[in-house]
Amino acid sequence: MSRRMPKLQPQKVKDFRFIDFLSKDPNLKRLLLVTVLTFVIMGALVPSSFLTVRNLRSMAFQFPEYGILSIAILVAMLTGGIDLSVVGIANLSGILAALVLTNLGGSFSGIGVAIPILLAVLVTLTTGLAAGALNGFLISKVGITPILATLGTMELLTGIGIVITGGSSVFGFPEAFIFIGNGTIFGVPVPFLAFIIFAAVFSIVLRRTPFGFKLYMLGTNETASQFSGVNKTKVLFRTYMLTGFLASCAGLILIARTNSAKADYGLTYTLQAILVAILGGTNPSGGFGTVIGVVLAVFSLQFLSSGFNHLQISNFAKDFVWGGLLLLVMAFNYIMNTRSERKKAEQA
Repeated sequence: MSRRMPKLQPQKVKDFRFIDFLSKDPNLKRLLLVTVLTFVIMGALVPSSFLTVRNLRSMAFQFPEYGILSIAILVAMLTGGIDLSVVGIANLSGILAALVLTNLGGSFSGIGVAIPILLAVLVTLTTGLAAGALNGFLISKVGITPILATLGTMELLTGIGIVITGGSSVFGFPEAFIFIGNGTIFGVPVPFLAFIIFAAVFSIVLRRTPFGFKLYMLGTNETASQFSGVNKTKVLFRTYMLTGFLASCAGLILIARTNSAKADYGLTYTLQAILVAILGGTNPSGGFGTVIGVVLAVFSLQFLSSGFNHLQISNFAKDFVWGGLLLLVMAFNYIMNTRSERKKAEQA
């Protein structure tokens, strides 16, 4: 008789408190301190322009798309992989949605305009899931390394977008659709609300569901996870479908905010999303990372970027600072984790 593998259950969290969560994760403590200090320093340097409602609202419109992409990178990294194709997926999804809107948007009026918008959303999400399924198949079934598989699909999807559009942008969407990227609800930008909803949902998914538990377990110890009944192929396939879904949602917000779609939009978003994930405490080798860390890292980088703009610092300098910051954070986290492991070994 074959022995039945025990069914994995998510870790139960009886009463979640942010203070208790911070006390268990020193990385989050440091990140919260960095976020607060960044806001205070930038506010002190340019108070007349940085500390204004207009600037805060402007920041809330700017970061949600790469914030959602950062959550996608987090999900992929938890398994020990990465998804470099998220921007390619976002752009191709946005282009296909834009074509639906420009070709059908003028055919409806009044409440009927909801029809092309719903079709555009459906096309966007379907494209994201299909691209994610392609990545998942290449990684989980064929066995291609995630960085190579997603690098290839990134180039493929970008190329498809260029062929479809001829390298030009697609623009001119219905006002009701543009509301997704530029509207406000009770004064709060819609993209910001969308980012908060995504962050809350995926925080619950990762911390309180069997799927999230399997992600962490697979990234922590692949061999042990297989002996515990984790189906590696299925988990990886679903993981990259999920990152594709998130990327397409980011693409939808991006084209709604800019009122246009193009194959080469957001070229720096890949670096930013990876930087945000690692700055948020995600282990590139897998097994550790939190959505709360990603949220704090997004805020920190947005405060820094906005402060640079108000200080009139060159975009080239920003890329230099982000790249240097990425290396520093990785080195610092490595040193701190090594020290922590040594202390545990000495105590044992």
